[in-house]
Amino acid sequence: MKILTKLSSFAAVCTCAATVLAGCGSTKQADFSATAQTALPKIDMSAWNYNEADNVYWQVGISYAATPADKKYETLGIFVPGEYFTATKNANGKYTATVNKKGTVAGLTVDTAPFVMPIQTPGYSALEAPTGYQAATAQYIANGFIFVYTGARGRDHGVPAAVTDFKAAVRYVRYNADLLPGDTARFFTYGMSGGGAQSALMGATGDAPEYEPYLQAIGAVEGVSDAIMGSMDWCPITNLNVADEAYEWELGVARTGLDESTQALSNALAVKFAEYINALGLKDENGNLLTLEQSADGLYHAGSYYGYLKKTIEKSLNNFLSDTTFPYNASSQKQALGNNMMMTGGFPPQGMGNRMPPQGQPTRGNPPAAEDLDGVHRRKGKSNNVDLSGTYNSVEEYIAALNANENWVSYDKATNTATITSVEAFMRNVKQLQKSVGAFDDLSGTQPENTLFGFGDGKGAHFDALMLEALKETGNAKADEYAADLAKKDALGSTMEERHNMYNPMYYLASSYKGFKTSTPAKYWRIHAGIFQGDTAVSTEMDYYLALVNYGSAVKSVEFADVWGLYHTEAERPTYGDGTSTGNFILWVQECLKNEK
Repeated sequence: MKILTKLSSFAAVCTCAATVLAGCGSTKQADFSATAQTALPKIDMSAWNYNEADNVYWQVGISYAATPADKKYETLGIFVPGEYFTATKNANGKYTATVNKKGTVAGLTVDTAPFVMPIQTPGYSALEAPTGYQAATAQYIANGFIFVYTGARGRDHGVPAAVTDFKAAVRYVRYNADLLPGDTARFFTYGMSGGGAQSALMGATGDAPEYEPYLQAIGAVEGVSDAIMGSMDWCPITNLNVADEAYEWELGVARTGLDESTQALSNALAVKFAEYINALGLKDENGNLLTLEQSADGLYHAGSYYGYLKKTIEKSLNNFLSDTTFPYNASSQKQALGNNMMMTGGFPPQGMGNRMPPQGQPTRGNPPAAEDLDGVHRRKGKSNNVDLSGTYNSVEEYIAALNANENWVSYDKATNTATITSVEAFMRNVKQLQKSVGAFDDLSGTQPENTLFGFGDGKGAHFDALMLEALKETGNAKADEYAADLAKKDALGSTMEERHNMYNPMYYLASSYKGFKTSTPAKYWRIHAGIFQGDTAVSTEMDYYLALVNYGSAVKSVEFADVWGLYHTEAERPTYGDGTSTGNFILWVQECLKNEK
């Protein structure tokens, strides 16, 4: 009862804070600190460092948790444009700063500047807190953004540790709104892979009451909203409650040589996905219900949902045809780590060991090497993909290469557009099959997601309830092992289902879930993925895009793009903005802010 009372009180405070967020425009929201309750001290305004070359004031080692679970991770750094402060140098070399009321940068002011936070957690890894100046912040600072670099726990700590930490950081910054320049209501996150997933969760779970006991456990600021304004998600590995099933429904058709038992499991998972979609109630942009229907193969490759996915794939291909000038050298389009840093928007990931892709790793035209690009998901097999390397002198040559194994793409030269025969043909020919049956919760329990749903000891646990049903239906002996893990609770007494809900954006965004509209979602979303990647199904990002489209007026804008020819990377169309992930993210934030005026 005590917890319920605290949650009820917290919800009332956050409802007020959410109203402030929903209505924020160009007026600085400095009143977040008025409702804050915490034992944490405020930022020491006499402890700023200064980088003269970049004109940046910065601090690191700032604690956002009064009773941290892991001090190695749970601190943050703040990087502020020099124009936003008036400062004097102290005898110790530090600076005492106050807000310069007249400070402006790139059209932003101390009342309108946004805060941006990278979610640098590929494979749901931990993010070590910054210990010094971060030169890569300069490109954000030059555009008038205030940069919050937050350390956070990772998959070894179990769900929901990382998102809890990022939420606590947002709350702490808002607790200091009366001291800092910028509008703390204007918070944007961005991430890729597991980071894209957790950025999506930051966008979907604002002020979600399920997180409150976990925030209290680390001594996060209470009475302050943790909802954000915008979420940028590249290749998000999310919707994990149905990710195994989606993978088999899409990519199961590309598998060969499976034994009878494994094939039966793959098919059962595909059917489970169809059942899930038919209960989900998703609609397209015109309000038409999207469902799956029984097909000749028995795996529900038909219906309006199937048709929508087919059109999504065709749109990706046609965008490529529109964007590309021929002759086209597919092999030359490689990732430039210097200006489009993998998974981090310009930041080298910390604590990643040798998980970075090699210099020049191709992301368009050729598949990834044996270890795919997030460095933790191992390839489990390969479908008979066509070879898309080399130079193509015309669109017709490129289409012919796509059709090398079977005729599945038709091209209309008059309109420069293409259509495909089926989703299955796309999966067989270009989508990269990289994972075994049970792509995220495999039978050995060794995937990063298994560790993520463990219980803070670094060991894995099975978490997929639909997989358990499929194992029982196919008579697989592993069912008991899954059932035992699914019955466990974490240290705060949350069941596996409850933890799963907390890490599923659809729980808060889709009307078929009990969590629908119990949180404060981000107003602005940008969801991009490389459509050739084999790290997750195309439907993963498509489904929560559709849930956002269906959500209602609280969500103002959703930009969604599956980029043809790209794999697991910060996928961007070359014709958008400056064609880089960092530049395009900055441009997108600027566009969102224009809508707030």
